[in-house]
Amino acid sequence: MNESHLMNTYQRKPVAFERGEGAYLYTSTNEQYLDAISGLAVCGLGHCHPAITKAITDQASKLIHSSNIYRSELQTKLAQKLCMISGLDAAFFCNSGAEANEAAIKLARLYGKQNGIKHPTIVVMQNSFHGRTLATLTATGNRKVQAGFEPLVPGFVRAPFNNIKEVKTIIANQPNIVAILVEPIQGEGGVNVPDVGYLKTLRQLCDEHAILLMLDEIQTGMGRTGKWFAYMWENILPDVVTVAKGLANGVPIGACLAKQNVANCFVPGSHGSTFGGNFLACRAALATLETIESEKLIDNTKKQGEYLLKGFTKQLQKTPIVQSVRGRGLMLGIELAHSCKEIADIALQKKVLINVTSNNVIRLLPPFIITKQQADQIIHTVVDAICEFAAKADRSVA
Repeated sequence: MNESHLMNTYQRKPVAFERGEGAYLYTSTNEQYLDAISGLAVCGLGHCHPAITKAITDQASKLIHSSNIYRSELQTKLAQKLCMISGLDAAFFCNSGAEANEAAIKLARLYGKQNGIKHPTIVVMQNSFHGRTLATLTATGNRKVQAGFEPLVPGFVRAPFNNIKEVKTIIANQPNIVAILVEPIQGEGGVNVPDVGYLKTLRQLCDEHAILLMLDEIQTGMGRTGKWFAYMWENILPDVVTVAKGLANGVPIGACLAKQNVANCFVPGSHGSTFGGNFLACRAALATLETIESEKLIDNTKKQGEYLLKGFTKQLQKTPIVQSVRGRGLMLGIELAHSCKEIADIALQKKVLINVTSNNVIRLLPPFIITKQQADQIIHTVVDAICEFAAKADRSVA
């Protein structure tokens, strides 16, 4: 396959898929692979779910796009549905997680300016990931993502993740703080799960200092952790929430949800998107949400996630190279003692798709539809891959 006309932005694996069905992907020669990363937390319903296929096909035969200068009943319905699920009041639609986070950043700045802060500053976290636009890569706590793109965007200050004390110090010493932007569980940063009460304490701090709590739920949202949104585990309500990946099961869409007093910062002309909230994307998103509800997939996500976590913990507890098994719902990480990127290639040879993030964390993001049998296959394959990798590492040291 000649890829000379593609920009060199991805380290692609030596396999190409032609079709998908449920939790599986297939090559042109009909080789079957179990997708344990769901297109990086995108295809929660698996591939080619009949309800989504029907919605996309039907909508494509009617209308795909007009313009946001005209009204859209589908966009209105999707906004109402998301606000009902989230507890927030208003939605802005865009095309990706990065765009949703851009909208949140702009809202925070407007909110600050309208409250008399000339240089609004947002607290962000180390090891975070918020996107690859200039503002969101600046907010991202990964130097590799930022390298070469300087000068970065001003208006951000960084704190260690899961460290309330440092956040308090920043707020006490920085008079221009308008918001805290944080992932409830860091995905790209290594599936880092904070202490119980972390988000609740951040909420209390924001209330005390009139600061916005903005949660990036691009990866954790739409049922991935066993609830519609990860913040629901702590019974809090943020001021702003961003969603994207799992919202339309593969059709590009993002959304920035906000409380009314924050959403009111946007007026006609202050923000927009050409493609955001188009008919096709909204129809796919509505079908996705309806299917998650009708098939009770959040319950399955919680059930299978607990099964995977217990299975890996039990089978890997005596494996010296494994430092931690963690996660919530169908968002799991297995941290090894050192770099392990080749484990993804070992698993690929065994016909299971996994991902290694933060250099030494195996990340698993299976679709919500997985069965116990498929969960067992993931456990068996990943444990075998870790053991094979560990054996190779031992031989190389010897």
